[in-house]
Amino acid sequence: MSRLTRFVVAILVIPVLAGAYARQGARPEGRPTIATESDFQRAMKDVSNWGRWGKDDEMGSSNLITPAKRKQAAALVKEGVTLSLAHDVVEATAPDATTVLNRTLLNVSATGSADQYQYSGSYHGIIHSHLDAVDCHIMVDGKGYNGVSMEDVKAAGGCPKGSIYAQRNGIVTRGVLFDATLLPGKAGPQGWLEPGTAIHREDLEALEKIEHVKVGPGDVILLHTGRWKRRAALGAWNPMDGYAGYHADVAYFMKERGVAFIGGDAYNDVGPSGVTGVRLPLHSLSLVALGTSIFDNLDFGEAADTAKRLNRWEFLFTAAPLRIVKGTGSPLNPLATF
Repeated sequence: MSRLTRFVVAILVIPVLAGAYARQGARPEGRPTIATESDFQRAMKDVSNWGRWGKDDEMGSSNLITPAKRKQAAALVKEGVTLSLAHDVVEATAPDATTVLNRTLLNVSATGSADQYQYSGSYHGIIHSHLDAVDCHIMVDGKGYNGVSMEDVKAAGGCPKGSIYAQRNGIVTRGVLFDATLLPGKAGPQGWLEPGTAIHREDLEALEKIEHVKVGPGDVILLHTGRWKRRAALGAWNPMDGYAGYHADVAYFMKERGVAFIGGDAYNDVGPSGVTGVRLPLHSLSLVALGTSIFDNLDFGEAADTAKRLNRWEFLFTAAPLRIVKGTGSPLNPLATF
């Protein structure tokens, strides 16, 4: 074949291949992308765990945390240093805090005092550290994980199956902190990612190499973007401006690796999502399809500093949600123990 012939063939074939990848929603290396609503709907089927642990399962991917996994996680404690992974409970309104905790001192006497805590609205949202239950909080086409329907929720007056009560015995496993500020070109000199910065599955794989970790079944993965550091320096910003976070294609990473829980320092999804027509695609893929509960609005500042100092981004992760029957989630204070 002459050089001219090979050139003509290449000109004709390359567009055909490119068109094929576009139709399949895949990158040249064969990995599916999530950029459109149809890509999202395909991914919902690709990563689904419905029925994997039985039709009545309430634990989702947390089933992957076995007794052996807990013992392996406990063995990660070397220094005996324990750090909170929650942010201070917000009591003052701000652009990103329309729902706050109202703390009222009820009485003070010579024998002591008592106070009352009450949220002015839901703890769900973008300001309070909390865990989403696997069912009921997020639904797609009226159904949550394993098929729990909105009609079931209404009839039960809460989450009838897969509520936060399913996690009442606590979560003990290996935590992996993905510090996105370590990725070249992602963070500015101040040490945070700007709103709208997406972390793709390839970024998580790059961080595995940087941090010398490998995510496996039963792990919780936690994404540090520096959200709270930016807020402390520049003040709260309008949520419409978005947050740095996971891109929806991280769902494929979660499925392949057997991730038990995910967490982030905002609402986990990058905002804007980058998926046309879908606002919180990873929330849907995680909670509804994978059955993977989500820790929102955590604070990894101290943990990230400690991980850098120790050059170790894995630790014993523990969390204990409140025992709320039919609850769609719970505020909580997870811990990392190095």
